[in-house]
Amino acid sequence: MRMTLWVARAGFLLTLVGVSACESGPPPTGLEAPSPAVDAIGLAELTRLDHLARFKRSVKVGAFSSYDRTGGNDDGFSGAYSFIRQDAEGLVLAELDGPGAIYRIWTPTPTDDVFAFYFDGEDEPRLEIPFRQLFTGEREPFVSPIVGYGAGGFYCYLPITFERSIKIVARAETLQFYQINYALYPDDVELGTFDGYAAPESRALLATAVELFEAAGEDVSASAAPAGVELLTERTSVSLAPASSVTLFETDQGGRIAGLRLGPASAFAGKVRDVIIRIFWDGDEQPAVLSPVGDLFGYSWGDPAMRSVVAGTAGDTNYLYLPMPFDESARIELTSERAEGPPLDVEVEVVWTRIPREPDEGRFYALWRRENPTIDGEPFTFLDTQGRGHIVGAVLQAQGFESAQTGFFEGDDQAILDGELVIHGTGSEDFFNGGWYNVTGRWMSRVSLPLSGCLDYNNALGRSAGYRFMLTDAYAFRTSARLTIEHAPTENRLPTDYASVVYFYSEERPTMAFELPGEAERRVSGPDRILFRPGWSVPIDSFSFRGMTVTKVQEPIDGVDTRYLEVRVEGEDVFGPHSVGFRCELPEAGTYAVSIEALGGPDQATVQLFRNERAEGQAVDLFREARQPVGPLRLAELEFAEGENAVLLKLSGTNDRSSGQGVDLTGLVFERVP
Repeated sequence: MRMTLWVARAGFLLTLVGVSACESGPPPTGLEAPSPAVDAIGLAELTRLDHLARFKRSVKVGAFSSYDRTGGNDDGFSGAYSFIRQDAEGLVLAELDGPGAIYRIWTPTPTDDVFAFYFDGEDEPRLEIPFRQLFTGEREPFVSPIVGYGAGGFYCYLPITFERSIKIVARAETLQFYQINYALYPDDVELGTFDGYAAPESRALLATAVELFEAAGEDVSASAAPAGVELLTERTSVSLAPASSVTLFETDQGGRIAGLRLGPASAFAGKVRDVIIRIFWDGDEQPAVLSPVGDLFGYSWGDPAMRSVVAGTAGDTNYLYLPMPFDESARIELTSERAEGPPLDVEVEVVWTRIPREPDEGRFYALWRRENPTIDGEPFTFLDTQGRGHIVGAVLQAQGFESAQTGFFEGDDQAILDGELVIHGTGSEDFFNGGWYNVTGRWMSRVSLPLSGCLDYNNALGRSAGYRFMLTDAYAFRTSARLTIEHAPTENRLPTDYASVVYFYSEERPTMAFELPGEAERRVSGPDRILFRPGWSVPIDSFSFRGMTVTKVQEPIDGVDTRYLEVRVEGEDVFGPHSVGFRCELPEAGTYAVSIEALGGPDQATVQLFRNERAEGQAVDLFREARQPVGPLRLAELEFAEGENAVLLKLSGTNDRSSGQGVDLTGLVFERVP
């Protein structure tokens, strides 16, 4: 029987009519995969995903960045390390001998200072461009979405190639954060030096790259297989019972998977992480892909969140378009570790071709890891392996153990490739092309860009998550690779809960263990005590119709720099006592004890929590003869829903000795009641 498939630009919809199907016939006689390894360098690497499986011809990859050379956290704030040297023209940011290419430029602090790019020892720069215009899409050939911005960061993926050398100079007195990723190649590789991509063939390649970057959430499986080959599409519907496994796809001949679509995505949502995907290649008894299903597709604490070009969720379907070549066999399995409950009805599509793995290609691997807690004094490890290959992506869910504290995201990423530290980042969200966590409009909410994005940020829950995929800027290694990220501004001393998926290609089986902890150790955990700080970025749901001012203030209180929400009122509101409401997101439904933290003082009011115009719990008098921190002061115990909840506080009265009717609110505390 058959099932029909509808693919639209807005997403992917899978409609099941039957059990399984296979479309297309055998490949034409003599069909062979092309192997233009030399051509798949530079701009060509942005045009097709099938290039990702090929081993990189580079002899070295690395990055220049503004990281603090002393081991501190001044990774660009002061600009002290935001150059490698100074000359008469300005700040030299990068200097390399080629042949090579600049593949990624990132910053959260663009300026209008001019960047000068000198090529091949020339006396005059071939390219002069304001720093900001590398990312805005207003200056060709730096076109969107090959360049762009979002989640607080600005990125440029337009390859800037050079035959003999490159020097990048910022004509500026100071600069803040930056990262410049590069690759260097053997002398026999002819890259050509950047010429603005003015030739017709270059313009055509750039247009193809733009089309691919704009296709996030669409079916790009044809790009993940060699050009011109005929693709097979196998569609299957299975019922996955608790405590059982099912095979989604299996073949005993060589080929390559160009697309995997699995739905409904909602079936894999939730906090338990109890449905596991395993993919096996070439008779290996150990899986090459091992992950909870949702996390492989970029779920954020159990919620579908990612929509990149190569992986994510569109509509109610998960997708993966990283090419997966194999020599002689492949098998995809799902396992449910649920003890009870109804079966999961799962729909799967596998797009593949009978073109086996080429000698210059690696096998695809993806590994889920969790450290809960992270190791004191050691960074979190995405991958630590021996052999030859390249890293093409990473997803991270990071959660602290203290509410309203995400300082662990100050930690830097580091890549040690072939025994050498070649990439040192400037902050965790920077690795994911973002910037400025806990700042409204920046790394503060879910944002999906073609290759990177913010999966979530929730200060009250101590959560921050991101993803990044690497096409041209893949981390290639010949003998070993270790990719880590710190979980504190310095020294890795903040205990945290980190969970990741790393995507990579390897010539041989990775030496890092592919193991999953038990179900209880995989489960998403939420804090029992949740602190919302209105002086920062807690959404205000409502406040009085008239006579109220709300101001965010920062000042030292008892020697401690304190942020608070200052509420001041005059007269009466239209509908009675003055009020201010907040939107508070909770990780689970249940009963919570609600308290407030505030600055008591001689002009403070009495506060009470209201729901549906009913006073709940007890009123709290914030009057104190001298200004001082008070609380937490219990307001009430109430049932709350998972997700966003409206919490309304009313200024219900005034102490006889109070000179005003104000509230200086430093915190709203929710504590789970067993």
